Order: sequence, then structure tokens, then C-alpha cells
Amino acid sequence: MGSAFEAVRGFYEQAAEKLGLELSLREALSTHAREVSVQVRVPMDFGGFKVFRGYRVQHNNARGPFKGGLRFHPKVSLDEIRTFAMLMTWKTALMNIPFGGGKGGVQVDPKLLSEAELERLSRGFMRAIADFIGPQVDVPAPDVNTTPQIMAWMADEYSRKYGPNPAVITGKPVVVGGSLGRDAATGRGSAICLERLVKFRGWNREDTRVAIQGYGNAGSWLAIILRDLGYPVIAVSDSKGGVFAENGVDPKAVLNHKKATGSVVGFVDAETIDGDDIIGLDCEVLTVAALEEAVTGENADRVKAQVVLETANYPVTPEADPILAERGVTVVPDILASGGGVAVSYLEWVQDLQREQWLEERVNSRLSELMGAATDQVMARAESEGLSLREAAYLIGVERVAEAEVARGYR
Repeated sequence: MGSAFEAVRGFYEQAAEKLGLELSLREALSTHAREVSVQVRVPMDFGGFKVFRGYRVQHNNARGPFKGGLRFHPKVSLDEIRTFAMLMTWKTALMNIPFGGGKGGVQVDPKLLSEAELERLSRGFMRAIADFIGPQVDVPAPDVNTTPQIMAWMADEYSRKYGPNPAVITGKPVVVGGSLGRDAATGRGSAICLERLVKFRGWNREDTRVAIQGYGNAGSWLAIILRDLGYPVIAVSDSKGGVFAENGVDPKAVLNHKKATGSVVGFVDAETIDGDDIIGLDCEVLTVAALEEAVTGENADRVKAQVVLETANYPVTPEADPILAERGVTVVPDILASGGGVAVSYLEWVQDLQREQWLEERVNSRLSELMGAATDQVMARAESEGLSLREAAYLIGVERVAEAEVARGYR
């Protein structure tokens, strides 16, 4: 299996060892419940068919239905999906919401498909996995390169077989059962997490410079929210490059520029920089909000930030962790910092089950409660036991799942 899976498995094993879990329970917690591999045959616009490989992996449901995103990316693999299915189990437990962990994806570059082809692929994938999911079984959500529109197509396809049930999938448009506040949830969750840490350290917002690698949904919302709170966002980057301004950029203006041109590069009120340079910028907080393995053993010694905020999944490798620790850099782990998305997915699921639509203020307030509690618990555990935030987060997540397994009678 890939290095990412071995890393997540390693974090779990460390937590299980520290918790003193018996071997049979450890084995139960490390074993994936189900792995589904499918081939989706899609009619193309100009004739013929293409076949796309897809996966849905369900790790553990001791605390509730499997929960996790669906990604469309050419590098999707079974190993990758296994990794993030396990990661979701610990994340949902840490957030203290009644879900387990799952993940799914399709090997495809959606940019190469027309909208009609993308819809046919989305519906075809849902048909292929529909028998294995459901509102009380497994609840997918958006992830890399998947959108509310794709979730709407999938929910509609599910309804054709099993009848209307918006709770089958989250991250939908509001008009078909989505939740207000869901689009900003991951970024807002990271902001709440950072706010707690900044307050704990006694920092001033105005003096806490933030650089953000990755300017998709999570990164852009985080930038907007942090600037509104008074943090100077001095640099942002995407896959094509980055922009830097010593006194801070206007995140909304940068986002508008990206929508118009396809990249943050060339934004007129900032200096263009190489995308890789953002890792080594002089700042207090480096947020990694792009794809995994952004900070590695090869570039960790370039990090000048005092805090690395993992808004993406697995952006800091195990080789980088000790290097950062030796340099006094605090890493806020992905299972905490990126928990806002699944937290509001949970709130969307609750609204759908109750056939209600909450005001955005209520959603954001509940998100703040969930993220704030999780962050405080992780910091308190780390402080009391002399652990890193990652170690503390995994301890809490694994401990809660283990308790649920024991209560249910895992033997």
C-alpha cells in the first residue's frame, strides 16, 4: 500500500498502543468493513464509450453510518481511498458526530469532460454503488473536483431507484436539500480552530500573518473569513503559482481574479511568486489547503511559520513531522483542522432527516460549538500528556471508536 495509508495506519497504531487496546480490538479497528470497485461505462458526446474505474471504501461504522467524500481525480487509487476512509473514521469521532468513516472516488480528470458527460458519469457511478449506501448506511459528500451539482445528480439518481431521500448524500445545492453554510464549512472550521489556538497563545490577529497554499473552496473561504476577522493574508497560491503582498491581499478580489482567469497568478495588487515558494514564506501561520503531501521531508526545513494548519487531508508527511517539531513548529492535524466540512455535512443530514431548513446563523453557531469543543479537547489532551496536537487528536478519535466497538460487542 501507499505511503499515505502506512502513515495513517501508523498514527492509528501509535494511538492504539498508548491507549493499551487489546490486539483483537486493534485488528477490528484497523480492518476496512467493505471495499467496492466498479467500472462505469459512459457514453461520450461524439460517439463511443469510455470506461472509468471507481471505488467506495467503508472503514468503520461503530458510531454511525459510514461518512466521507467522493473525489474525481486521475490519480484516484484504491490505496488512496482506503487511507482517507480510515482517516474519516477518526475525524468524525474527534468531531463527536454520529458517523463512521468512508471514502470514494473515480479515476477521471473532470476538466476533460463536457457537462453532459460529467452528469452521465456521476449518475453511472451512483447506480454502481447505490446498493451499498443509504441515509442510515453510508452518506457520501463532495471532495476533490466534485461539486454540489454533482451531488444533486447523484442524489436524484439514487431517488430513481429508492425514492426521494435527500439525506442519502450531503453537500447538495440548498434548493434540493443542501444546508446553508455548507460551501464555507471547511474553511470556516479551520478558521474557528485557528482562532482557538491564537487565543490560547495570546497572539493578536493583526500580527498573525497567514499564507495559504491551495485556493479552491476551502482555501478561498478560509482566506476570506480570516481577513474579515482581522488577520493579514499575505500570500495565496494554486496549482499554477502564487501571489504575495506584504500588507495582505484582498481574498475576495483574488478569488474574482481566479474565476476570470483560471488562476490567482497575475493578480494586479500583489507580486507573483512561484507556487512552491509559499512553503518558505516568513509568516506566523502556513495553511496547506491543496492536495496531500505538500510539506515533506525534503521541504519541511524551509517552513518559517510557527503554525502549520492542515486544512487539506494528509498535507504533511510523517517524514516532515519530526523536522517541524524540532524547529518548534506546531502542526494542527487534518482530522481536526479540516473537520468543518463533515461537521456541517452532519448538520445537513440532520436537516434532511427532519425535513427542515435551518438559518445560516444556526448552522454556523452549531459548527462553532463542534469545532471549538474538538479544538479545546485536543489542546487540553496535548497539554496534559505532553503530546503533539496530532497525537492528541488521534488518541481522542481512536478512543471514542474503540469505546463504541466495545459497547456494541465487537467480538
